[in-house]
Amino acid sequence: MKVKKDDTKETDNVSFLQTFGSVLAAMFGVQTEKNRQRDFNKGKLWHYILGGLIFAALFITVLVTIVQYALSGL
Repeated sequence: MKVKKDDTKETDNVSFLQTFGSVLAAMFGVQTEKNRQRDFNKGKLWHYILGGLIFAALFITVLVTIVQYALSGL
């Protein structure tokens, strides 16, 4: 009996770091085809939605903080 050795099992879920990397790649508009396929086949939608909302909130908070700091110097 031949067993195919594969680095990733078919039932493996996408890890936190992989989800974070995919969300970050989506924010910049770049993603490899391999990762896109992995995300659609093994990822959970709500992980990506939650990650996107958290990243967007952090991005807006950083921008507001930078603008407030820049305007306070005037």
